[in-house]
Amino acid sequence: MEAEYTVRTLSRLAGVSPRTLRHYDALGLLRPSGTKPSGYRVYGPAGLERLQRILFYRELGLPLEEIRKALGAPGYDDLAALRAHRATLLERWRRVESLVELLDRTIAEKEGRIVMNDKERFEAFKKGFVESNESEFGAEVRAKYGDESMDASNRKVLGMDEAKMQQAQELADEVVAEFLAAQETGDVSGPLARRAAELHKRWLCLYWTKYSKQAHAGIVRMYVEDPRFTAYYDRHRPGLAVFVRDAVLAWLGEPL
Repeated sequence: MEAEYTVRTLSRLAGVSPRTLRHYDALGLLRPSGTKPSGYRVYGPAGLERLQRILFYRELGLPLEEIRKALGAPGYDDLAALRAHRATLLERWRRVESLVELLDRTIAEKEGRIVMNDKERFEAFKKGFVESNESEFGAEVRAKYGDESMDASNRKVLGMDEAKMQQAQELADEVVAEFLAAQETGDVSGPLARRAAELHKRWLCLYWTKYSKQAHAGIVRMYVEDPRFTAYYDRHRPGLAVFVRDAVLAWLGEPL
């Protein structure tokens, strides 16, 4: 006989609150498999498996609505998703190891045991950015634009000095702020939206070795088509990813 778990027992098993499970139920994200004669809702093996998948996605930072869409998407491949989760978490692990190593070297320098050059001080940050970006989005970008395009972008980032990295981060923050301001107007073709789209191009060109309207249009379409890209923008405000896509495509004169 298959094990069944009530809200309370599943809560204890999975380390989530009963309130969270009820919230997932209300969202249609995790439904109980049935109800006991006593009225208690119960979850079977399929529910446990789905809860584990939800928690994996939560660890990756996806909003609940995006998780619901991902799990319910036509052609959802559970094994492929698990392998992708593993690759992403391994990349995070490597990045943390790299940062810990840099911290150890920085402490050693402060103690007078070693001397670091300026490049060494920031190498781990640049390498971490490239590895994280590769892990999360590399497969999609390589499939769409080819290996050479992605490799060239990675080389460009690794060759940045501290000032260039700072410029890239400041411009990224400015891009989001400009799109948020433009979104408030509701006009994807207005002056604020056009300025934001121009800034977005400038930001991309810090990483790209070659710019094209087609590639720019393809990237912003991915912001809506891929839940991971969507989550990056929608964490600032729901619907921002769609607005960015529409504003950039309008600026480029490209169809949706």
